[in-house]
Amino acid sequence: MATSSVASPGDGATLRRAARGSALNLGGSVVSALANLVLTVLITRLVSSQDAGVFFSATSLFLLAVAISQLGTSTGLVYFLSRARAQGTLRNANAYMRTAMVPVLAAAGLIGALVLLLAQPLGELLSPGREEEFAGYMRVMAAFIPCAAVLQLALAATQGLGTMRPFAVVDHVCRSLLHLLLVGLALMVFHDDAIAWYWSMAYLPTAVVAWVWWRRLRDRAAPQVKDPTLRPAGPFWRFSAPRALANVTQVAMQRLDIILVGALAGLGAAAIYAAATRLLVLGQMIARAVAMSGQPLLGESLARPDRSEARHLYRVTTGWLVAVSWPWYLTLMVWGPVMLLVFGEDYSVGHPALLILGAAMLFATSAGMVDMVLNMGGRSLWNLANVVIAFTANIVIDLMLIPPLGLLGAAIGWGTAIVLANLLPLVQVWSTLSMNPYGKGTLGAAAAAGLCFAVVPLGMGAALGWSLSTFLWSLLVAVLLYLPGLWFLRSTLELGVFTQALLRRRPSRTSGDGA
Repeated sequence: MATSSVASPGDGATLRRAARGSALNLGGSVVSALANLVLTVLITRLVSSQDAGVFFSATSLFLLAVAISQLGTSTGLVYFLSRARAQGTLRNANAYMRTAMVPVLAAAGLIGALVLLLAQPLGELLSPGREEEFAGYMRVMAAFIPCAAVLQLALAATQGLGTMRPFAVVDHVCRSLLHLLLVGLALMVFHDDAIAWYWSMAYLPTAVVAWVWWRRLRDRAAPQVKDPTLRPAGPFWRFSAPRALANVTQVAMQRLDIILVGALAGLGAAAIYAAATRLLVLGQMIARAVAMSGQPLLGESLARPDRSEARHLYRVTTGWLVAVSWPWYLTLMVWGPVMLLVFGEDYSVGHPALLILGAAMLFATSAGMVDMVLNMGGRSLWNLANVVIAFTANIVIDLMLIPPLGLLGAAIGWGTAIVLANLLPLVQVWSTLSMNPYGKGTLGAAAAAGLCFAVVPLGMGAALGWSLSTFLWSLLVAVLLYLPGLWFLRSTLELGVFTQALLRRRPSRTSGDGA
């Protein structure tokens, strides 16, 4: 499994494209994570924990419904459109979109209708004591499931065309800011009952913008033709169908915990758990920014007989993932009780959950975009099996531990699922594709982050006390130590490629460099 320490020219070009996409996505991810964090603070501060629990449970169910309606097409569009780019056949892009769009719209309409009809029973099952309020939320949100489905379809297609700009701008920035602005308006001007409408309405304009953007990029990439000999449905659905269940279970692992905590431990506990896990979102979105930029490039690289470029891309992007996400997870683990106070005094009890989930996320990011490597390597059935195993473990542990342990039981369940969902594909990718993420860059970034954001803050907290002022001082010291550490590792991590992408604008081309 030797990985060349010197990139080939193809590697350099691919890394530059990955870096530009990662840098753009990183900026959008920071905006989105901060907007979601501020939104969570507004909700936990301005409404009761019971009302906050209803909101978080309802939005989690909505996002789970949207994931089901996607039928695995997001990954399918990225996979087939990125291969079409590599093979010079983007003239067929519209055929792949039609193949995906009709079933997705049908599924989204059907699921929306079911949610509307079953809103009251869902409220009685998932929101005991606040059934009517939960049912009202779901009746409103059901109407916007098709909008969210179109948004995800269009953004996946633009990603397959090789650009991350629409995803970063429309989903990360516009949708997140619209959620914040509209819900903030509802909370401060209108009655709390308006929150569901204002939160859901953000999906309508963003879906329209994303769809128009996709059509423009599609037409710019290549004139579309109708090839009567092309029948993409068979290959597309053979690839996407296994991924449908995998996508649903992955979203369920992130969202179902909140719903189960609300149903089994109370809506107040659900609000605390949701707020605590929101602090993980920044690290998750940073990781997703790098991973999603690399996904179409991995599809192109693995479509070629020589996989050295894919191996190099996997290791380097994993080093970037660790370098940018580990500091946040370690800070949450060390300073969680102080950071949770932003939501209110009652929310600091969520720190044990942060410890467990933070440790799981450290392992997950050290594995890099391993599930994408497995998918882009054409082994989506393996990925499906891995996710089902992890999800099953999650559900079983949740049902066993949430009643006696509350949100701590949910954290143990989700943390176990995170580890399994990354460990299983890591073993498979390592053994079958001869690819692993553990290069010198990954190990060096992990050591530097651990020293600066765990060892140093723990020492300062023990010596000076676990106060807000000590937290701020320790964070400053950690950053001042970490930046020279990254400078020392700049060649190993190939940070020059990444920083150039941050500092330099790229011409707006769909078929160019993939940002």
